[in-house]
Amino acid sequence: MKKKSLIDRFLYSVEKVGNALPHPATLFALFAFSVVILSWIISLFDPNVVNPATGEQIKVVNLLSVDGLHKILTQTVTNFTGFVPLGTVLVAMLGVGVAERSGLISAILRKIVMAAPPKMLTFVVVFAGVLSNTASEVGYVLLVPLAAVIFLAAGRHPLAGLAAAFAGVSGGYSANLLLGTVDPLLAGLSEEAAQIISPDYQVNPACNFYFMFLSTFLISGLGTWVTEKIIIPRLGKYTGGDVEAIQLTPLTKEEKRGLLYAGLSVIALFGVILAGVLPENGFLLNPVNGEFLTSPFMKGVVTFIFLFFVIPGIAYGIGAGTIKSDADVMKGMGKSMETMGSYIVLVFFAAQFVAYFKWSNIGLVVAVEGATILQSLNLGTFPLMFCFVILAAIINLVMGSASAKWAIMAPVFIPMFMMLGYSPEFTQLAYRIGDSVTNIISPMMSYFALIVAFIQLYDKKAGIGTVVSLMLPYTVVFFIGWMIMFFIWIMTNMPIGPASPIHYVAG
Repeated sequence: MKKKSLIDRFLYSVEKVGNALPHPATLFALFAFSVVILSWIISLFDPNVVNPATGEQIKVVNLLSVDGLHKILTQTVTNFTGFVPLGTVLVAMLGVGVAERSGLISAILRKIVMAAPPKMLTFVVVFAGVLSNTASEVGYVLLVPLAAVIFLAAGRHPLAGLAAAFAGVSGGYSANLLLGTVDPLLAGLSEEAAQIISPDYQVNPACNFYFMFLSTFLISGLGTWVTEKIIIPRLGKYTGGDVEAIQLTPLTKEEKRGLLYAGLSVIALFGVILAGVLPENGFLLNPVNGEFLTSPFMKGVVTFIFLFFVIPGIAYGIGAGTIKSDADVMKGMGKSMETMGSYIVLVFFAAQFVAYFKWSNIGLVVAVEGATILQSLNLGTFPLMFCFVILAAIINLVMGSASAKWAIMAPVFIPMFMMLGYSPEFTQLAYRIGDSVTNIISPMMSYFALIVAFIQLYDKKAGIGTVVSLMLPYTVVFFIGWMIMFFIWIMTNMPIGPASPIHYVAG
């Protein structure tokens, strides 16, 4: 028997410890209960913390009180139904169900796998994951499970494909060739913080674009290396056998006709979208200011995901003869919902935990206190930047929202680094690196429960420990690679985006 390497033994230990924990749904229920108790204990000490974003005092809210009990009782249902990933996943999966039942997904995957060189498959999956995080739901809901199926069809371990896609989608959140909805949001928070020092300072949404653009290829390359050199050797050969691999047989005449019909329907859908977003007064743009990033199109991306599976799925089914009536369409939707039972149970308890944690203000207190301690250390610029990235990465483990964390941290760190001669845009970039690398190992990440559910399709015994041990190598390698690139950027003094230098000059 081949002796396991040190890395293999470490990851095995992480998985063993993590999987010794209760079922993920039970664990989230325990987390929720713990937050209630912890909120009571911390409130007894009445910590004095000031929100740097608003100047208001932050108090830990005691949920183990009459008011807390009332809130828990009256908002249990809305916590569940209002949990954003729930609706996003279910709506998208309705469309996926139609495409699956018609045979469209099977035909496309067979064509991709048979045409793509095996050595490029991993890179393509990670690269697609990075691009998909422009509208993150696409990656989590569609690419992650599809990558597992693609790898299985290619005779490789499905969890390796799943991990590669997840690494690109979530771990590469601060890399892309395009701007996403989070860019103007973070830029707005950075601008407000910068105006503490310079009242007229403006931060544009594309301020990190140059760095993000090159990071796309860095993360795709690193993700491919981790998958091929660490993940695949560790997983070994897949012997689960519970999920049937797609047979790589040549497409039939009917299937080719179905793909033609599906392709024409996709072209038609793209035509409608372009007609809505390209003209200055396009009907899919923001009707107030004509912007694209805040447009109904971007806000309704999940609906378009649904349409881009339902319509081509139906078109394929008609062309291939696999859909005979509307009943076949509805059966496809129903079938997809049958597979979501475990996820729905997980979401119920995860939604309660996230809501309780937010109500208690524990996350805010931890974030502010951590930022204050780091500021008081009075380190040099390079060590301080490094520690700042580490702090953002750690806080990401307990606070899932990128904008919520930045709203707390920006008013502290942007003025501080401006006084040290570094621009608000550069400070924002450092934050985004730290926020990205731990996304894939953070249970607070909104789609973490969904990833657990996807993995359990191939490994019934999988749990939180499986996900963390699977993704931890990506976190470590992405962090090292990004920090090297980050410090090279400092030394070369290249702009990090349009009109976005590294250094800030007062006046």
